[in-house]
Amino acid sequence: MVERVFREEYGRAVSVLVRVFGDIDLAEEAVQEAFTVAVRKWPDDGLPPSPAGWIITTARNRAIDRLRRESTRHERHVEATLLQASGEAADEGPVHDDRLRLIFTCCHPALATPTQVALTLRLLGGLTTAEIARAFLVPESTMAQRLVRAKSKIRAAKIPYRVPGEADLPERLRGVLAVVYLIFNEGYAASSGDRLGREDLCAEAIRLGRLLAALMPGDPEVWGLLALMLLIEARRPARTDAAGEMVLLAEQDRGLWDRALIEEGQAIVRACLRRDQPGPYQIQAAINAVHSDAASAEETDWEQIVRLYDQLLAFQPSPVVAVHRAVAVAEVAGAEAALAIVDGLDLEGYHLFHAVRADLLHRLGRDAEAAQAYEAAIGRAGNEVERELLRRKRRALDEDA
Repeated sequence: MVERVFREEYGRAVSVLVRVFGDIDLAEEAVQEAFTVAVRKWPDDGLPPSPAGWIITTARNRAIDRLRRESTRHERHVEATLLQASGEAADEGPVHDDRLRLIFTCCHPALATPTQVALTLRLLGGLTTAEIARAFLVPESTMAQRLVRAKSKIRAAKIPYRVPGEADLPERLRGVLAVVYLIFNEGYAASSGDRLGREDLCAEAIRLGRLLAALMPGDPEVWGLLALMLLIEARRPARTDAAGEMVLLAEQDRGLWDRALIEEGQAIVRACLRRDQPGPYQIQAAINAVHSDAASAEETDWEQIVRLYDQLLAFQPSPVVAVHRAVAVAEVAGAEAALAIVDGLDLEGYHLFHAVRADLLHRLGRDAEAAQAYEAAIGRAGNEVERELLRRKRRALDEDA
Protein backbone atom coordinates (compact mmCIF):
# COMPACT_ATOMS: atom_id res chain seq x y z
CA MET A 1 0.00 0.00 0.00
CA VAL A 2 2.63 2.54 1.09
CA GLU A 3 5.06 1.28 -1.56
CA ARG A 4 2.52 1.92 -4.33
CA VAL A 5 1.86 5.46 -3.10
CA PHE A 6 5.62 6.04 -2.82
CA ARG A 7 6.15 4.96 -6.42
CA GLU A 8 3.29 7.11 -7.71
CA GLU A 9 3.57 10.23 -5.55
CA TYR A 10 7.17 10.62 -4.37
CA GLY A 11 8.19 12.90 -7.23
CA ARG A 12 5.13 15.08 -6.92
CA ALA A 13 5.63 15.52 -3.17
CA VAL A 14 9.31 16.40 -3.52
CA SER A 15 8.62 18.88 -6.33
CA VAL A 16 5.92 20.64 -4.32
CA LEU A 17 8.21 20.99 -1.29
CA VAL A 18 11.12 22.20 -3.40
CA ARG A 19 8.88 24.95 -4.74
CA VAL A 20 7.72 25.93 -1.24
CA PHE A 21 11.07 25.77 0.58
CA GLY A 22 13.67 26.07 -2.20
CA ASP A 23 15.87 23.35 -0.68
CA ILE A 24 16.31 19.91 -2.28
CA ASP A 25 17.77 18.18 0.78
CA LEU A 26 15.06 19.56 3.06
CA ALA A 27 12.34 18.50 0.61
CA GLU A 28 13.74 14.99 0.14
CA GLU A 29 14.27 14.35 3.83
CA ALA A 30 10.83 15.67 4.77
CA VAL A 31 9.09 13.50 2.16
CA GLN A 32 11.06 10.45 3.28
CA GLU A 33 10.07 11.16 6.89
CA ALA A 34 6.43 11.47 5.84
CA PHE A 35 6.54 8.05 4.21
CA THR A 36 8.18 6.63 7.34
CA VAL A 37 5.22 7.93 9.34
CA ALA A 38 2.85 6.46 6.76
CA VAL A 39 4.46 3.01 7.12
CA ARG A 40 3.76 3.22 10.85
CA LYS A 41 0.23 4.66 10.73
CA TRP A 42 -1.54 3.53 7.58
CA PRO A 43 -1.68 -0.21 8.35
CA ASP A 44 -3.73 0.58 11.47
CA ASP A 45 -5.54 3.77 10.42
CA GLY A 46 -6.19 2.78 6.82
CA LEU A 47 -5.36 4.62 3.61
CA PRO A 48 -6.31 8.33 3.87
CA PRO A 49 -8.84 9.72 1.34
CA SER A 50 -6.04 11.60 -0.42
CA PRO A 51 -2.75 9.75 0.15
CA ALA A 52 -0.75 12.27 -1.90
CA GLY A 53 -2.25 15.20 0.02
CA TRP A 54 -1.53 13.45 3.33
CA ILE A 55 2.11 12.89 2.38
CA ILE A 56 2.61 16.48 1.17
CA THR A 57 0.96 17.97 4.28
CA THR A 58 2.91 15.73 6.65
CA ALA A 59 6.18 16.42 4.83
CA ARG A 60 5.51 20.16 4.84
CA ASN A 61 4.88 20.11 8.59
CA ARG A 62 8.06 18.10 9.17
CA ALA A 63 10.05 20.60 7.13
CA ILE A 64 8.58 23.52 9.08
CA ASP A 65 9.41 21.80 12.38
CA ARG A 66 13.00 21.29 11.26
CA LEU A 67 13.36 24.92 10.16
CA ARG A 68 12.03 26.12 13.49
CA ARG A 69 14.45 23.93 15.42
CA GLU A 70 17.45 25.09 13.42
CA SER A 71 16.60 28.75 12.83
CA THR A 72 17.99 31.90 14.40
CA ARG A 73 15.62 34.79 15.14
CA HIS A 74 16.34 36.38 11.74
CA GLU A 75 15.83 33.09 9.94
CA ARG A 76 12.52 32.59 11.78
CA HIS A 77 11.38 35.92 10.40
CA VAL A 78 12.39 34.85 6.90
CA GLU A 79 10.64 31.53 7.40
CA ALA A 80 7.42 33.22 8.55
CA THR A 81 7.49 35.40 5.47
CA LEU A 82 8.06 32.37 3.27
CA LEU A 83 5.22 30.39 4.81
CA GLN A 84 2.85 33.33 4.50
CA ALA A 85 3.80 33.80 0.85
CA SER A 86 3.38 30.10 0.12
CA GLY A 87 -0.32 30.42 0.74
CA GLU A 88 -0.69 33.15 -1.87
CA ALA A 89 -0.95 32.80 -5.63
CA ALA A 90 2.59 32.80 -6.97
CA ASP A 91 3.88 33.87 -10.34
CA GLU A 92 4.73 30.51 -11.83
CA GLY A 93 6.24 31.81 -15.05
CA PRO A 94 5.98 29.79 -18.24
CA VAL A 95 5.98 26.34 -16.56
CA HIS A 96 2.79 25.52 -14.66
CA ASP A 97 3.51 22.02 -13.37
CA ASP A 98 5.54 21.38 -10.21
CA ARG A 99 7.30 18.31 -11.54
CA LEU A 100 8.17 19.88 -14.88
CA ARG A 101 9.41 22.99 -13.06
CA LEU A 102 11.65 20.79 -10.92
CA ILE A 103 13.13 19.15 -14.03
CA PHE A 104 13.95 22.52 -15.59
CA THR A 105 15.41 23.71 -12.28
CA CYS A 106 17.68 20.68 -11.94
CA CYS A 107 18.78 21.02 -15.56
CA HIS A 108 20.81 24.11 -14.75
CA PRO A 109 23.76 24.71 -17.12
CA ALA A 110 26.16 24.76 -14.15
CA LEU A 111 25.66 20.99 -13.86
CA ALA A 112 26.89 18.47 -16.41
CA THR A 113 24.10 16.85 -18.42
CA PRO A 114 24.54 13.34 -16.90
CA THR A 115 24.39 14.89 -13.44
CA GLN A 116 21.23 16.82 -14.32
CA VAL A 117 19.60 13.62 -15.49
CA ALA A 118 20.70 11.53 -12.50
CA LEU A 119 19.62 14.13 -9.95
CA THR A 120 16.20 14.57 -11.49
CA LEU A 121 15.62 10.83 -11.74
CA ARG A 122 16.37 10.61 -8.03
CA LEU A 123 14.08 13.49 -7.09
CA LEU A 124 11.25 13.07 -9.54
CA GLY A 125 10.99 9.33 -10.02
CA GLY A 126 12.04 8.27 -6.55
CA LEU A 127 14.50 5.88 -8.20
CA THR A 128 17.16 4.36 -5.98
CA THR A 129 20.82 5.09 -6.56
CA ALA A 130 21.24 1.50 -7.77
CA GLU A 131 18.44 1.88 -10.34
CA ILE A 132 19.93 5.12 -11.67
CA ALA A 133 23.40 3.56 -11.81
CA ARG A 134 22.04 0.73 -13.97
CA ALA A 135 20.39 3.23 -16.30
CA PHE A 136 23.79 4.95 -16.75
CA LEU A 137 25.79 1.68 -16.89
CA VAL A 138 28.05 2.81 -14.02
CA PRO A 139 28.79 1.31 -10.58
CA GLU A 140 26.40 2.27 -7.78
CA SER A 141 29.24 3.90 -5.79
CA THR A 142 30.07 6.13 -8.76
CA MET A 143 26.47 7.27 -9.05
CA ALA A 144 26.20 7.89 -5.30
CA GLN A 145 29.24 10.18 -5.45
CA ARG A 146 27.81 11.96 -8.50
CA LEU A 147 24.54 12.72 -6.69
CA VAL A 148 26.32 13.96 -3.57
CA ARG A 149 28.57 16.23 -5.64
CA ALA A 150 25.59 17.60 -7.55
CA LYS A 151 23.78 18.63 -4.37
CA SER A 152 26.99 20.11 -2.94
CA LYS A 153 27.55 22.13 -6.09
CA ILE A 154 23.99 23.43 -5.99
CA ARG A 155 24.47 24.60 -2.40
CA ALA A 156 27.95 26.06 -2.97
CA ALA A 157 26.99 27.89 -6.16
CA LYS A 158 23.69 29.03 -4.63
CA ILE A 159 21.86 27.86 -7.75
CA PRO A 160 18.34 29.25 -7.33
CA TYR A 161 15.28 27.04 -7.30
CA ARG A 162 13.22 29.20 -9.53
CA VAL A 163 11.15 28.85 -12.63
CA PRO A 164 13.43 29.47 -15.62
CA GLY A 165 12.46 32.36 -17.84
CA GLU A 166 11.48 31.91 -21.46
CA ALA A 167 15.03 32.73 -22.58
CA ASP A 168 16.49 29.98 -20.34
CA LEU A 169 14.27 27.16 -21.55
CA PRO A 170 16.03 26.20 -24.82
CA GLU A 171 19.51 25.77 -23.28
CA ARG A 172 18.09 23.44 -20.62
CA LEU A 173 16.01 21.42 -23.05
CA ARG A 174 18.62 18.75 -23.84
CA GLY A 175 18.85 17.67 -20.21
CA VAL A 176 15.10 17.87 -19.74
CA LEU A 177 14.41 15.59 -22.71
CA ALA A 178 17.03 13.12 -21.47
CA VAL A 179 15.39 13.07 -18.03
CA VAL A 180 11.91 12.46 -19.40
CA TYR A 181 13.14 9.68 -21.70
CA LEU A 182 15.06 7.92 -18.90
CA ILE A 183 11.99 8.11 -16.66
CA PHE A 184 10.04 6.46 -19.47
CA ASN A 185 12.72 3.81 -20.02
CA GLU A 186 12.78 2.90 -16.34
CA GLY A 187 9.01 2.53 -16.48
CA TYR A 188 9.02 0.46 -19.65
CA ALA A 189 11.88 -1.86 -18.64
CA ALA A 190 12.63 -1.52 -14.95
CA SER A 191 16.32 -1.89 -14.15
CA SER A 192 15.53 -4.05 -11.11
CA GLY A 193 12.68 -5.81 -9.32
CA ASP A 194 10.27 -8.60 -10.16
CA ARG A 195 8.06 -6.63 -12.57
CA LEU A 196 9.00 -5.95 -16.17
CA GLY A 197 8.04 -2.29 -15.93
CA ARG A 198 6.27 0.45 -14.04
CA GLU A 199 3.22 1.85 -15.81
CA ASP A 200 3.11 4.86 -13.47
CA LEU A 201 6.52 6.08 -14.64
CA CYS A 202 5.62 5.64 -18.31
CA ALA A 203 2.38 7.54 -17.80
CA GLU A 204 4.25 10.31 -15.97
CA ALA A 205 6.89 10.59 -18.71
CA ILE A 206 4.23 10.80 -21.42
CA ARG A 207 2.32 13.39 -19.39
CA LEU A 208 5.51 15.46 -19.08
CA GLY A 209 6.18 14.97 -22.80
CA ARG A 210 2.76 16.40 -23.64
CA LEU A 211 3.40 19.36 -21.33
CA LEU A 212 6.74 20.00 -23.02
CA ALA A 213 5.09 19.89 -26.45
CA ALA A 214 2.55 22.45 -25.31
CA LEU A 215 5.30 24.59 -23.75
CA MET A 216 7.68 24.47 -26.74
CA PRO A 217 5.56 23.56 -29.79
CA GLY A 218 8.17 24.79 -32.24
CA ASP A 219 10.89 22.34 -31.17
CA PRO A 220 10.83 19.17 -33.31
CA GLU A 221 12.89 17.12 -30.83
CA VAL A 222 10.22 17.65 -28.16
CA TRP A 223 7.67 16.20 -30.56
CA GLY A 224 10.10 13.44 -31.55
CA LEU A 225 10.42 12.34 -27.93
CA LEU A 226 6.65 12.34 -27.45
CA ALA A 227 6.16 10.25 -30.61
CA LEU A 228 8.89 7.83 -29.52
CA MET A 229 7.27 7.24 -26.14
CA LEU A 230 3.80 6.81 -27.62
CA LEU A 231 4.97 4.27 -30.20
CA ILE A 232 6.87 2.22 -27.63
CA GLU A 233 4.07 2.42 -25.05
CA ALA A 234 1.63 1.13 -27.69
CA ARG A 235 3.36 -2.26 -27.50
CA ARG A 236 2.95 -2.68 -23.74
CA PRO A 237 -0.18 -4.94 -23.89
CA ALA A 238 1.77 -7.51 -25.93
CA ARG A 239 5.05 -7.45 -23.99
CA THR A 240 4.02 -10.12 -21.47
CA ASP A 241 1.89 -13.24 -21.81
CA ALA A 242 -0.87 -14.52 -19.53
CA ALA A 243 1.74 -15.96 -17.17
CA GLY A 244 3.54 -12.62 -16.92
CA GLU A 245 6.53 -13.81 -18.94
CA MET A 246 8.28 -11.41 -21.33
CA VAL A 247 7.50 -11.65 -25.05
CA LEU A 248 10.09 -10.33 -27.50
CA LEU A 249 9.07 -7.92 -30.28
CA ALA A 250 9.29 -10.54 -33.05
CA GLU A 251 6.93 -12.88 -31.18
CA GLN A 252 4.34 -10.34 -29.98
CA ASP A 253 0.67 -10.49 -30.96
CA ARG A 254 0.47 -7.23 -32.89
CA GLY A 255 -3.29 -7.28 -32.65
CA LEU A 256 -2.84 -6.32 -29.00
CA TRP A 257 -0.90 -3.15 -29.81
CA ASP A 258 -2.69 0.11 -29.01
CA ARG A 259 -3.64 1.44 -32.45
CA ALA A 260 -4.70 4.85 -31.12
CA LEU A 261 -1.23 5.48 -29.66
CA ILE A 262 0.38 4.19 -32.87
CA GLU A 263 -1.70 6.49 -35.07
CA GLU A 264 -0.90 9.48 -32.85
CA GLY A 265 2.80 8.66 -32.81
CA GLN A 266 2.97 8.09 -36.56
CA ALA A 267 1.17 11.37 -37.25
CA ILE A 268 3.77 13.21 -35.16
CA VAL A 269 6.60 11.43 -37.01
CA ARG A 270 5.14 12.49 -40.36
CA ALA A 271 4.90 16.09 -39.13
CA CYS A 272 8.55 15.94 -37.99
CA LEU A 273 9.63 14.64 -41.39
CA ARG A 274 7.94 17.60 -43.05
CA ARG A 275 9.97 19.95 -40.82
CA ASP A 276 13.20 18.31 -42.06
CA GLN A 277 15.15 19.20 -38.89
CA PRO A 278 16.19 15.69 -37.78
CA GLY A 279 17.46 14.87 -34.32
CA PRO A 280 18.06 11.76 -32.20
CA TYR A 281 14.56 11.49 -30.73
CA GLN A 282 12.88 12.01 -34.08
CA ILE A 283 15.06 9.32 -35.67
CA GLN A 284 14.31 6.85 -32.86
CA ALA A 285 10.63 7.65 -33.26
CA ALA A 286 10.92 6.96 -37.00
CA ILE A 287 12.55 3.58 -36.27
CA ASN A 288 9.65 2.63 -34.03
CA ALA A 289 7.17 3.93 -36.61
CA VAL A 290 8.66 1.47 -39.13
CA HIS A 291 8.18 -1.37 -36.63
CA SER A 292 4.58 -0.31 -36.03
CA ASP A 293 3.91 -0.23 -39.80
CA ALA A 294 4.64 -3.94 -40.17
CA ALA A 295 1.70 -6.32 -39.79
CA SER A 296 4.17 -9.05 -38.78
CA ALA A 297 7.83 -9.31 -37.85
CA GLU A 298 8.57 -10.84 -41.24
CA GLU A 299 7.17 -7.79 -43.03
CA THR A 300 9.42 -5.33 -41.19
CA ASP A 301 11.41 -3.03 -43.49
CA TRP A 302 14.80 -3.81 -41.93
CA GLU A 303 16.76 -2.01 -44.64
CA GLN A 304 15.00 1.23 -43.78
CA ILE A 305 15.68 0.61 -40.09
CA VAL A 306 19.41 0.11 -40.78
CA ARG A 307 19.49 3.41 -42.70
CA LEU A 308 17.78 5.17 -39.82
CA TYR A 309 20.28 3.69 -37.34
CA ASP A 310 23.10 4.94 -39.58
CA GLN A 311 21.60 8.40 -39.29
CA LEU A 312 21.16 8.01 -35.52
CA LEU A 313 24.81 6.98 -35.12
CA ALA A 314 25.82 10.23 -36.83
CA PHE A 315 24.00 12.11 -34.06
CA GLN A 316 24.79 9.70 -31.22
CA PRO A 317 27.91 7.61 -31.92
CA SER A 318 27.42 5.40 -28.88
CA PRO A 319 28.06 1.65 -28.47
CA VAL A 320 24.50 1.14 -27.17
CA VAL A 321 23.09 2.52 -30.45
CA ALA A 322 25.56 0.31 -32.32
CA VAL A 323 24.25 -2.80 -30.54
CA HIS A 324 20.67 -2.01 -31.56
CA ARG A 325 21.82 -1.30 -35.11
CA ALA A 326 23.53 -4.70 -35.18
CA VAL A 327 20.17 -6.37 -34.51
CA ALA A 328 18.83 -4.75 -37.68
CA VAL A 329 22.00 -5.56 -39.63
CA ALA A 330 21.51 -9.24 -38.76
CA GLU A 331 18.15 -9.18 -40.55
CA VAL A 332 19.64 -7.54 -43.65
CA ALA A 333 23.17 -8.90 -43.96
CA GLY A 334 23.13 -11.94 -41.71
CA ALA A 335 24.28 -12.90 -38.22
CA GLU A 336 27.97 -13.05 -39.11
CA ALA A 337 28.05 -9.40 -40.24
CA ALA A 338 26.15 -8.36 -37.13
CA LEU A 339 28.44 -10.34 -34.80
CA ALA A 340 31.48 -8.60 -36.28
CA ILE A 341 29.93 -5.29 -35.25
CA VAL A 342 29.01 -6.48 -31.75
CA ASP A 343 32.42 -8.03 -31.07
CA GLY A 344 34.02 -4.66 -31.79
CA LEU A 345 32.11 -2.94 -28.99
CA ASP A 346 33.10 -2.42 -25.37
CA LEU A 347 29.91 -3.02 -23.38
CA GLU A 348 30.94 -5.73 -20.96
CA GLY A 349 28.57 -4.53 -18.22
CA TYR A 350 25.47 -4.18 -20.43
CA HIS A 351 23.25 -7.25 -20.28
CA LEU A 352 21.60 -6.61 -23.65
CA PHE A 353 25.02 -6.63 -25.32
CA HIS A 354 25.54 -10.20 -24.14
CA ALA A 355 21.94 -11.18 -24.97
CA VAL A 356 22.27 -9.93 -28.55
CA ARG A 357 25.65 -11.62 -28.90
CA ALA A 358 24.19 -14.89 -27.59
CA ASP A 359 21.38 -14.80 -30.15
CA LEU A 360 23.80 -14.12 -33.01
CA LEU A 361 26.11 -16.94 -31.91
CA HIS A 362 23.14 -19.31 -31.75
CA ARG A 363 22.12 -18.37 -35.29
CA LEU A 364 25.62 -19.25 -36.43
CA GLY A 365 25.46 -22.65 -34.73
CA ARG A 366 28.05 -21.71 -32.09
CA ASP A 367 25.86 -22.84 -29.19
CA ALA A 368 28.64 -23.41 -26.63
CA GLU A 369 29.69 -19.77 -27.00
CA ALA A 370 26.04 -18.70 -27.05
CA ALA A 371 25.48 -20.45 -23.72
CA GLN A 372 28.38 -18.52 -22.18
CA ALA A 373 26.99 -15.26 -23.54
CA TYR A 374 23.54 -16.02 -22.10
CA GLU A 375 25.13 -16.74 -18.71
CA ALA A 376 26.87 -13.35 -18.88
CA ALA A 377 23.56 -11.64 -19.76
CA ILE A 378 21.72 -13.40 -16.92
CA GLY A 379 24.38 -12.32 -14.44
CA ARG A 380 24.11 -8.67 -15.48
CA ALA A 381 20.34 -8.30 -15.87
CA GLY A 382 18.73 -6.60 -12.88
CA ASN A 383 15.11 -7.29 -13.78
CA GLU A 384 13.78 -10.71 -12.80
CA VAL A 385 11.35 -10.95 -15.74
CA GLU A 386 14.19 -10.30 -18.20
CA ARG A 387 16.42 -12.77 -16.35
CA GLU A 388 13.78 -15.48 -16.66
CA LEU A 389 13.49 -14.88 -20.42
CA LEU A 390 17.26 -15.23 -20.73
CA ARG A 391 17.19 -18.42 -18.63
CA ARG A 392 14.54 -19.89 -20.96
CA LYS A 393 16.71 -19.13 -23.97
CA ARG A 394 19.73 -20.62 -22.23
CA ARG A 395 17.78 -23.82 -21.41
CA ALA A 396 16.56 -24.03 -25.02
CA LEU A 397 20.16 -24.40 -26.17
CA ASP A 398 20.52 -27.56 -24.12
CA GLU A 399 17.19 -28.89 -25.36
CA ASP A 400 18.22 -28.34 -29.00
CA ALA A 401 21.60 -30.01 -28.50
